[in-house]
Amino acid sequence: MSDACGCSDDETTSAGKEAEEHEAERLWQVRELQAAAVAGVLLVASLVAGGADRPGLQLGLEVAALAVGAWTFVPSTLRRLAKGKIGVGTLMTIAAVGAVLLGEVGEAATLAFLYSISEGLEEYSLAKTRRGLRALLSLVPEQATVLRGGVEQVVAPAELRVDDVMVVKPGERIATDGVIGSGRTALDVSAITGESVPVEAGPGDEVFAGSINGTGVLEVRVTTTAADNSLARIVRIVEAEQSRKGEAQRLADRIAKPLVPGVMIAAVVIAGIGSLLGDPLVWIERALVVLVAASPCALAISVPVTVVAAVGAASRLGVLVKGGAALEALGAIRGVALDKTGTLTRNRPAVVEVATVPGVPREQVLDVAAALEARSEHPLARAILASVPGAELADDVEAVVGAGLVGRVAGRPARLGRPGWIEAGVLAGDVQRMQHAGATAVLIELDGQLIGAVAVRDELRPEAAEVVARLRRDGYTVAMLTGDNTATATALAREVGIEQVHAELRPEDKARLVADLRGQRRTAMVGDGVNDAPALATADLGIAMGAMGSDVAIETADVALMGEDLRHLPEAFSHARRARRIMLQNVALSLAIVIGLMPLALFGVLGLAAVVLVHEVAEVFVIANGVRAGRTKPLAPVSIAPASAPGELTGAVR
Repeated sequence: MSDACGCSDDETTSAGKEAEEHEAERLWQVRELQAAAVAGVLLVASLVAGGADRPGLQLGLEVAALAVGAWTFVPSTLRRLAKGKIGVGTLMTIAAVGAVLLGEVGEAATLAFLYSISEGLEEYSLAKTRRGLRALLSLVPEQATVLRGGVEQVVAPAELRVDDVMVVKPGERIATDGVIGSGRTALDVSAITGESVPVEAGPGDEVFAGSINGTGVLEVRVTTTAADNSLARIVRIVEAEQSRKGEAQRLADRIAKPLVPGVMIAAVVIAGIGSLLGDPLVWIERALVVLVAASPCALAISVPVTVVAAVGAASRLGVLVKGGAALEALGAIRGVALDKTGTLTRNRPAVVEVATVPGVPREQVLDVAAALEARSEHPLARAILASVPGAELADDVEAVVGAGLVGRVAGRPARLGRPGWIEAGVLAGDVQRMQHAGATAVLIELDGQLIGAVAVRDELRPEAAEVVARLRRDGYTVAMLTGDNTATATALAREVGIEQVHAELRPEDKARLVADLRGQRRTAMVGDGVNDAPALATADLGIAMGAMGSDVAIETADVALMGEDLRHLPEAFSHARRARRIMLQNVALSLAIVIGLMPLALFGVLGLAAVVLVHEVAEVFVIANGVRAGRTKPLAPVSIAPASAPGELTGAVR
């Protein structure tokens, strides 16, 4: 259970295995929410009994509702108090006890009911996070092929030893980190670096666990055990950072820490000194009234009401916010780190330019390229085929690992491949410009003669520049963090208006850079892939792109943008800032009520009935104010300055 309900670290650890086996996958399966539902039914029944003039039955139902609701937080609060820890649960327990001592059992039951709901929602969020962490480890294959004594053996990844030689066949995932000893291939490393286009790899190149081999057979020398490979390190980073967040006190906890002991000490002092100087019964009763006057009735309700209203409104914007702590953090963010692939871009490579030699039509270049690529599963092939619907099929197509394709198109020999394997000739300048603009260039030959070059690039989302401009206008610092190469990252950052660019990063590097940014100002990380999980967890707030993102990124993050429109990001920030202001207003009003009532109760100006009445009126005010957080406001339009674009691609094919 969460910090709010008072679980200690060892309690959480001892419940770890049980949580993995019995954690709730649906809201209705959360025990705290089940208890809240029962308490709510009992409270409604008590109101009916009161209306029917059955006071005995009404009291019994209120006591039952209080017992059921209090079960979700009082036991853990007492355990936490035994270790000297004070939190929101302590405030709620004192409020309930004080109300009961003065005969306000219904109020105590209502507070327990509301708080049990917040506890259940927080437990549900933690369960989803644990499932997301296990999804990370599923990227490791269940078995690996290793050469031992010149014989291939199939073993579990846990049995791999450093300096073993793994044999990785086409389409297989790599079981642990290593260095290629022989073979060439195109690796899908999106799970590790976020690279949108497969990376050519050969002897001497490092490979990482979870990467998917392309068309070549590899022999890989193991450099780390399965327990210490890239994915295992990602899991450790996420667990450590989520533990840090779980222990961080929320707004109400920070208020509770000095308030609760102060109130308790004040009540004891009032009862003690008053009993010595006057009638003990009078002063003990006043001490109890002071205790109820200082009970955080409005405070306990104000934040949850604001959170529920704001989170509900955010969902209508297409933004999933995981509870009050995430909402508070979202409203306090002042720096944004954006992943490139799948966040700023669509993660769908497309043909962006076709260059031809004199006398060759563009359509012919694309037709030949598509005919060859029709036999390929390479992501570049899908991009080229998408630009030529109904492409014919080439004959005798063969893949040359690390180079390209050869075959026959309409009976004529043809080749498609990377610059160097095919000489760029008169198109050398075009190829260089394509690469400088962040595109992958392939050359096409027909009958042994160069006919053209095709540029493929993962293009920016159309709203990316507008989003960055809006964030900068609102005072946020914006940085790009990506596993892609520097040329691609720099070119796209220039188009979108981002000046701070960090490229060729592994997950650990992203997490380290985010930690550095956090040292300067509160920073959110926005990403969509498994490789972003450590950075999402390390940031003050992790934001996942939902529809395009991986399950792991969504579960690790505190906030998820459920659609593909990045404009929801500045909308979410604006909405959270407003909700946070309302939350602070409610807290200030709640504290003002407590501060105002205590001296009036102390000197007997207000009795128990008056104190309870003031608390109820205050609760109405904070609820009404909190409901305002459920309204959303459209953002003002923002102008976008034209970006300089040296090396801009021309003649794009969309």
